[in-house]
Amino acid sequence: MLDAKTGRTLANLWDDTRAAGMSEPELLLYRSNLLGADKRITNYGGGNTSAKVTETDPLTGEPVEVLWVKGSGGDVGTIRLDGFATLYMSKLEALKGLYRGPEHEDEMVGYLPHCTFNLNARAASIDTPLHAYVPRAHVDHMHADAIIAIAASKDSCALTREVFGDEIGWLPWKRPGYELGLWLEKFCRENPAARGVVLESHGLFTWADEAKACYETTIEIINRAIAWLETRTAGQPAFGGEAHAPLPPEERRRVAAALMPRIRGMISKDARMVGHFDDSPAVLYFVGAKGMRPLAALGTSCPDHFLRTKIRPLVVDFDPARPDLAATLAGLPAAVEAYRADYAAYYERCRRPDSPGLRDPNAVVYLVPGVGMLTFARDKATARISGEFYVNAINVMRGASAVSEYRGLPEQEAFDIEYWLLEEAKLQRMPKPKSLAGRIAIVTGGAGGIGAATAERLLAEGACVVLADIDAGALEETRAALAARHSADAVRTVEMNVTSEPAVAAAYAAMAVEYGGVDIVVSNAGIASSAPVEDTTLELWDRNMAILSTGYFLVSREAFRLLKAQGLGGALVFVASKNGLAASPGASAYCTAKASEIHLARCLALEGAPEGIRVNVVNPDAVLRGSKIWAGEWLEQRASTYRTDKEGLEEMYRQRSLLKRSVLPEDIAEAIYFLASEASAKSTGNIINVDAGNVQAFTR
Repeated sequence: MLDAKTGRTLANLWDDTRAAGMSEPELLLYRSNLLGADKRITNYGGGNTSAKVTETDPLTGEPVEVLWVKGSGGDVGTIRLDGFATLYMSKLEALKGLYRGPEHEDEMVGYLPHCTFNLNARAASIDTPLHAYVPRAHVDHMHADAIIAIAASKDSCALTREVFGDEIGWLPWKRPGYELGLWLEKFCRENPAARGVVLESHGLFTWADEAKACYETTIEIINRAIAWLETRTAGQPAFGGEAHAPLPPEERRRVAAALMPRIRGMISKDARMVGHFDDSPAVLYFVGAKGMRPLAALGTSCPDHFLRTKIRPLVVDFDPARPDLAATLAGLPAAVEAYRADYAAYYERCRRPDSPGLRDPNAVVYLVPGVGMLTFARDKATARISGEFYVNAINVMRGASAVSEYRGLPEQEAFDIEYWLLEEAKLQRMPKPKSLAGRIAIVTGGAGGIGAATAERLLAEGACVVLADIDAGALEETRAALAARHSADAVRTVEMNVTSEPAVAAAYAAMAVEYGGVDIVVSNAGIASSAPVEDTTLELWDRNMAILSTGYFLVSREAFRLLKAQGLGGALVFVASKNGLAASPGASAYCTAKASEIHLARCLALEGAPEGIRVNVVNPDAVLRGSKIWAGEWLEQRASTYRTDKEGLEEMYRQRSLLKRSVLPEDIAEAIYFLASEASAKSTGNIINVDAGNVQAFTR
């Protein structure tokens, strides 16, 4: 068995009690969310749903029929009511009089805004006619793996009839658009008893007169396909059987941690990419199967699949039975360049006079025998989703090749969708990437006040962030808060003691597997101590040096190794202290360690410059709020040193500053963001004091 869920029938999750009292649009939303919650029914962003609803015309007050249909770019599993486009059915019917034939069907998309009901700003998708012209109130279009396995088979038409008889029809491949909408209407009128239709190499349409009936029809038809495939494939080794057994889990991650930064470096010259690693059972079986290479070369079938994954993956030359990781790494540049050349040749073979220019020629999916699948995209969510789409493709290839012969979409058809002018227009409408889009950051001391504020700032600018700390409870609390405000995909945690070589190396390896590498290192882990020199124990001295000097060295050394492997440059930001420049009474161990930290940054700035690695320092002072350092003895010690109490210490620091202002974690985070971003691309070896002004700490 491949996917853990493959072979199990879908449950009917419709709850009459919950649905009671819902309006027709609310029932459409309920149905959509139920269907989209299961990847066996449709992939993320794939498929769509609709309902024809009687509404009151805001101009005439008369009842009119309105099509509610998933808007462009939406996802049925997470959609809300404002994600549906609404259009007058009368105007959609009127469009038939403007249609000039298949060679002009793309122009029909431009008429859809003229059909908008009630000034709805949600853009209608190219699939709108497919729903509008089916003469039933409720329509589902799903990309179920079990259905596409039949649809992508050489004997697709015959197999559809074998499985469903006359209940479900079959239509040959046709790119989604206006003409296919008319085909569906013609089929429905000629086959009034049919409950749906399989579209060759594409997916399933089902319909009914009520929302619940439509949902149940969709579930029933997909379950019949699942059961039929399970019966037909029972006892058969998938993909010709196993050629390579998977490596143990720890070894798979070790190989992935070595491969991903190298690949990321090769494919991120124009735009930074973020990686995702998948070694699920479905993937491991496929990458180790005898039939993997020829099937992978055929490419995917469903349009949604190859729009996310490109027409075919890159198979990495790695033999798990005789692993030679060094040789595989050495061979990567040639393999990546060969893929680029092959993709450029595909573009030249298939391009049309009005085709958009060649896009990124690098692979999205990388298959590694015995190890798993690597996927790369502009952000973590897209990289993960691209991997999910390829798992869908694996399940389709498994079913199709077991019951017939799998067929990928013809190359020209694939190109015409990938470089469809309407898809290009959608890409052009996407918002400009944020300043740190595609960047990967690690923040040590990530669960503290400055660390959490820094992570918040970097996430807000589009970075993926790994929080490193020794406090597991605080780490999880910080992660959950940041994920709720930003994205669970963009935040990871790792327990790390910065004084431990193995722990630091393991943290970077984990980051390489989770995201593909690193770009920004914020070294912020710290402690604070206060004692007169005669009372400073060797243990206290060593502890300060271990965390604030040796720890920064270990974190930086591992960062340099990974950054050089990528070859993309990078930015290290040390969070030091005003005390590294200006001595403070009763804190010799702390001040000396911070001075060491600052000088280490200067040394690393010299070493990193030829590789484009910048190293800079932020010097905070008196950041009391939210700081874990100030939650313990340090607060009492500093209050005692300055002969004040806890409550008066912050006011004392504020009045001591030139600007008479408190320094907050967010202030430090802003300086860190500046030094990590391209805004400071020509700065290295510098120090920014964020202390509200302290003349003793002036750097010159």
